[in-house]
Amino acid sequence: MRPRTWVLVLAAVFAVLQLANVSGRDTPDSKNYLSYALSLGGAGKREAAAVTIDHYCAGRAAIAHRDQNVDVVRFHAPDPAPRVLRECREQEWRAVEAGLAAGQTAGHTVPFMSERFMRIFEVRPGYPLFLLPFVSLFGATWGLWAAGVVITCAGGVLAFLVLRTLSVPVPLALTGQVLFHVLPCGTTAMRPMTEGLLLALTLAALWGCALVLRGRATRAGTVLVCASLAALFTVKHSQALFLGLCLAAAGAAVAVRRRRKGLPAGRGVPALAAVGCAGMLGTVVLARLLHYPSVSESVQDLLTDHFAHPDRERPWAEFFQLQGNFWMEWLRRQLWEPLFVAALAAGVLGARRRPAFGAFLVAAACTGILNQAGHPDIAIWGDRLITLAWLLPVLGVPLLLEPAVRRLVVPAQGAPLETVH
Repeated sequence: MRPRTWVLVLAAVFAVLQLANVSGRDTPDSKNYLSYALSLGGAGKREAAAVTIDHYCAGRAAIAHRDQNVDVVRFHAPDPAPRVLRECREQEWRAVEAGLAAGQTAGHTVPFMSERFMRIFEVRPGYPLFLLPFVSLFGATWGLWAAGVVITCAGGVLAFLVLRTLSVPVPLALTGQVLFHVLPCGTTAMRPMTEGLLLALTLAALWGCALVLRGRATRAGTVLVCASLAALFTVKHSQALFLGLCLAAAGAAVAVRRRRKGLPAGRGVPALAAVGCAGMLGTVVLARLLHYPSVSESVQDLLTDHFAHPDRERPWAEFFQLQGNFWMEWLRRQLWEPLFVAALAAGVLGARRRPAFGAFLVAAACTGILNQAGHPDIAIWGDRLITLAWLLPVLGVPLLLEPAVRRLVVPAQGAPLETVH
């Protein structure tokens, strides 16, 4: 089969496998994005609340049913789903009614929590806009599932395109696509949260970097990086800031390294560094002009459990103390189960085979570390905040395997194939 056929087959297989979990992927924040999308589609506050609550609570009930089925003590007890569904609806409607009674009727999100907290989601229209056609056509449950499948399959395809742009053999490029699906990237991208779009847009930016560094489509690659940063601003502006900063640092590092070796920096690397700087500065300026929640507000949100407690008087001192505690516990857990650390190490070794692109790949992966550092909460759902760091093994491992595959698939001209006796 042609490479494009293999890409489509792998995407189709992944989509079919996701039918095993159509519901139950939601996090509490998913309610905010779904209600935002429904509001963009013209639904009023109560209509959006009704659809969102029914969907979210149905997922909670389904999880309760599945959990009891495998509980060694209570598997023969009555089905808890009806009770969980009823209690969940009562709890969510109680919060919404209180918010509406307090006058929280502005904006697009349903007031599931305080106005101050909901403001964080009001400034993220990109993901709800992406969800809008899916939930409009298929409803909440199947619409969110279809949106997750589309964006996750798109991420796998982008991983394939990045590797092919780097002239990686087709089998290894397909390996990158598979790795995107089977590593935590795929699981996290399927959640009705922003991470799927963040992963896809970051991969699109890396594709642009690969095009620029190959020198075949410098203008198209630069435009692609710019478009990715602009789209990231609408999805989660802190990610646009982090990626712009890291791309600028990677471009500067590559340029300095080339000059030290007496090589010309070329046009592509300075262009990527300039785009990164522009994205970083543009994010800061535009966020201030639009009065987006500040970094201090984000720290207060973290330390007060989403503003459920009074603001901290010394938030930054507490934040940095929490940083130390978090990363010590994080490292302890990673050494206990070192798959993530081993995958990152393999990704770094692979990135060294393409030093210039490898710098930008490591930079993109570092945005996951920065994202996690901005929210040092060890209880965050499924380590989703650091998921962008998994892009390093997704693209780095195929690069690491490239020499072995080339020896097997493309023997030296005139040399006989080796046989095993």
